[in-house]
Amino acid sequence: MRLRRITLQNFRNIAFAELAFNGRQQFFVGANGQGKTNLLEAAGFVSALRSFRTADSKVLIRHEQAEAAVACEFEHERMGVTKLVIKLRPGGKEVWCDGEKVTRLGDYLGRFPTVVFSSQDQQLVRGSPGLRRRWLDFTLAAMDTAYLRALQTYHKALTERNALLKRGGAGGELGAFERPLAVAAEELQVKRAAGVAELGGHVAAAYEKIADGAERAGLRHAPDITAENAAAWAGVFEKNRGRDQQFRTTIAGPHRDDFSFTLEGRAARDFGSEGQQRSLVLALRLAQVSFFRARSGVEPLLLADDVLGELDPERRRRFWTTLGEARQVIATGTSLPDAELGAWEVFKVEAGAFADGGTAE
Repeated sequence: MRLRRITLQNFRNIAFAELAFNGRQQFFVGANGQGKTNLLEAAGFVSALRSFRTADSKVLIRHEQAEAAVACEFEHERMGVTKLVIKLRPGGKEVWCDGEKVTRLGDYLGRFPTVVFSSQDQQLVRGSPGLRRRWLDFTLAAMDTAYLRALQTYHKALTERNALLKRGGAGGELGAFERPLAVAAEELQVKRAAGVAELGGHVAAAYEKIADGAERAGLRHAPDITAENAAAWAGVFEKNRGRDQQFRTTIAGPHRDDFSFTLEGRAARDFGSEGQQRSLVLALRLAQVSFFRARSGVEPLLLADDVLGELDPERRRRFWTTLGEARQVIATGTSLPDAELGAWEVFKVEAGAFADGGTAE
C-alpha cells in the first residue's frame, strides 16, 4: 500500500495542508513542536480510526474549530486506487471509502494497515502492562474481527459489573454480567496466547537481523490468571466476588494481562542493555509489519517519528535494510537523514505549514 496524497484540514495545529507523494520515502524536517508528528498522526489514524498519541479524538480538532478532516488517496494491493475521507467532530467520527459511508468498525479494520515507529516505544519494554496490553489488543483486533468483538463484549460486561460493584450489588446481580464476561475471557485468553506466540516468532526473526544474531529474542505471554474454559472463568469471577465487593472493582481477569520481552529466555526489562531494549522495540514494530502483511495481504505504511537518530550507525543500517525496498516510509526529524538511507522527498515544516524541500540523498 502506498499513500500518494493526503489532505488535512483543522487537524491539530494544521489549518490546511495538501501534500502529494511520488517516491517511496518522504521526510518531514523541522524544529520540535511545528507539526511533523501531527502529520504522521493523521496518516496513522487511518488504521483503526484512533490516534497513536491520545485516546481522546476531540483534541485532534484545531482550537475553536467545529471539525477536522483527513483525506487520503492510496494505491492499494486489493482495492486499487482508493480514496478515504475521515471527518472528526466532538461527538464522533464519519468515514467514507470511495464514496461509500463506513458504518461498522469491524468491516473497516485491516483495510489500511500502518505501523508507527516512535521514540516513545521504549516504554513498551519499561512501562506499565497497560501500554503493552493496548498495543497487543490493537494489533490483534486490527486483523481479527472476532477478537475485536470479544474485546468489546468483555469490556462492556466489565464496565457494567464494576458499576454494579460500586453501587454495592449482590451476587445474583453480579452473575448476570459474569456470564458474558466469562465467555469473552475464554476467547481473549486463547487468542492472546496464540497471537503472542505468532508475534514472538516475527520478533525473533527481526531482532536477529537488527542485532546481527548477537542473542535470541522473543515474547512471553503473561496472563493475569488462566482458566480452562468459560465455565471455569465464571467460577473465577464468582470466587472473587467478596474481594471485588470490598474493593468495588473487578480485581483479576484478562483486563490485567501482560506480555514481556525476552533475551536468551530472560526478562529484557531486567537484563537488557539500553541498546538491546531499543533494538527489541524496533523488532516488535517490524513484527507488527510482518503480522499485518501476512494477515491482510496488504503492505503496511511505515511511519517513523524521530527514531533514526536513536540507533548507533551499524544498528541503524541493519534496521533500514530490514525494512526492505518495497515499503513506503514517512519519517520525521530535526535534521535530514544520513545519505546511506537512500533518497528522500523532503518537506520543511514550520508552525503547521509544509513546504517542498526538494530531494535529499
